[in-house]
Amino acid sequence: MKGVIVAAGYGTRFLPVTKTIAKEMLPLLNKPSIAFVIEEFLASGINDIIIITSRRKRALEDYLDREMELEALFESEHAKTKLDLIRPYPAHFSFVRQMEMKGTGHALLQVKPLIAGEPVVVAYPDDLHFGTKPLSKQLIETWETHRCSVLASFFDPPELERYGVLDLADDGLHVRDIVEKPKPGTAPSKEASMGRYLYTPEFFDYLEEGWRYHTGSGEYFHVYALNKLMKAGKVVFRRMEGERMDTGNISGFLQATLRYAKQFPELRQIIKDEAAELL
Repeated sequence: MKGVIVAAGYGTRFLPVTKTIAKEMLPLLNKPSIAFVIEEFLASGINDIIIITSRRKRALEDYLDREMELEALFESEHAKTKLDLIRPYPAHFSFVRQMEMKGTGHALLQVKPLIAGEPVVVAYPDDLHFGTKPLSKQLIETWETHRCSVLASFFDPPELERYGVLDLADDGLHVRDIVEKPKPGTAPSKEASMGRYLYTPEFFDYLEEGWRYHTGSGEYFHVYALNKLMKAGKVVFRRMEGERMDTGNISGFLQATLRYAKQFPELRQIIKDEAAELL
């Protein structure tokens, strides 16, 4: 199974820094946010990873390449700890450029020739997952049981109306529809969609079909293909085990950084001191 990371967007919510730095390279402490998704894939048994990029995203390729000068320096110094920090991931990476910003459906179409008829896990790196069992692994487990596309969800978030909410079939497992930003009190369930999907190859066939019908210069989203699968009863959901962090805006990114920092005992006291100062 392959993994796909959609990393072609502009990241305008983080301007001015994203004028020159890819949003996916913005760090939580010392680790760029895209690294969390890559490590999630690897921990789920996915080591063939496709990254959809665009202009100004060359730093992603450089980050995942070897750094020969630093390696030579650390080897000469016998600095194994530093060497381990820059060691390349044990994965095969492919990079596909979305030449024009024409939406998520158009972006995903760029990888169709590379998936070779396999199911793929698609990740949007605005959603990071912290937890014992990797989120991609959770989706794969569900696919192994049901052999259809799988959507990740998280249950009853605050301000549910900000999200796409799953409309579930009578069996409580299959997804009939996704209602985007429902009015308060009208949500069809409490399951909110998040940025992890496991798609069967059929999804990409529908993407191609929808693109043929797409007219005008507007963006083409993946909703056409997903709706086709949902209407055919070929989509189920998996409620996330663990914690979801939304790094798509500055406040969420700050929260994710603090949550990640709590994992380091030497940083906890700093967090406590700063919180006391703020309060």
